[in-house]
Amino acid sequence: MGKLQSKVSFHPAKYRADGSVEESGPVRAARQLGPVHTDAVAAVAALTPDLCVSGGRDKSVAVCRWRSGAALRRFVGHQREVTKVTSAHDSNRVFSASRDKTVMMWELHRTSGPSQRFPGHDLVVTGLAVSPDALQLCTGSRDNTVCKWDIETGECLGRAAISRNLVTHLCWVPGGPYVVQTSEDKTIRVWDSRQLQVAHAFPAQRHIQTSCDVSPDGRLCLSTSSGCAGEGGEATVSLMDTTSCFFCCGTCGRRGTECGSTKGISRPRPPASSFPGAQRSPPASPRPRATAQ
Repeated sequence: MGKLQSKVSFHPAKYRADGSVEESGPVRAARQLGPVHTDAVAAVAALTPDLCVSGGRDKSVAVCRWRSGAALRRFVGHQREVTKVTSAHDSNRVFSASRDKTVMMWELHRTSGPSQRFPGHDLVVTGLAVSPDALQLCTGSRDNTVCKWDIETGECLGRAAISRNLVTHLCWVPGGPYVVQTSEDKTIRVWDSRQLQVAHAFPAQRHIQTSCDVSPDGRLCLSTSSGCAGEGGEATVSLMDTTSCFFCCGTCGRRGTECGSTKGISRPRPPASSFPGAQRSPPASPRPRATAQ
């Protein structure tokens, strides 16, 4: 038998949230840099416009120049494979999650070990997100829990558990208190980090949702799935309006933060369909107020 090789295919098109497809022409060959880890790379994230951070099965975290591939720093401290990495906005702090059930914080210009540890999960940590003000950290795990932490002290500020909520990814909504989370139960949840409660859950997708991200303006949420049995690999765009909360309270027809209601959500903003051909439904009009006769 010949040597088994992995192949990566590229499709020369860009899909837009409104369903249109933009042909982008020939795709240049991917550039491959020298190895930074001694085993498979499990996670990668941007640190600065010139730097990226990665975590690997070799239990290490590395900071590299992505253009040249040169490794600048390597952090060692986890006992098992690193599963997620992220960084705090406008800072030199790097965070890593691991199968050893812990999260660690590293200082880019510090020579010793981790500057903070966040133990508390019972299983592998699979979600990691830093608040826009870089003061809080949100973590998720296969133990069905989401936790909130004080970055400076390492104190756990809250812990919430939902049955079958095997977290796959976390993403903090820019400029707001909300955290988007994907799960193996095929659900995309939006958490309000202030009370650590689910503010909204989008309708369950067909397949396990593996990751999520939010546009810089906080209006669109992108989630992905790897599918099953060779089909279902998809990206889904959901419409959010975080300028004054993306849901309506259902009591007065106005958005929750406008009327101050703390009741459950009954009128979520409509999500878009899956790519290709995703369609974004227009926001629902506010319910008119009753007038006295």
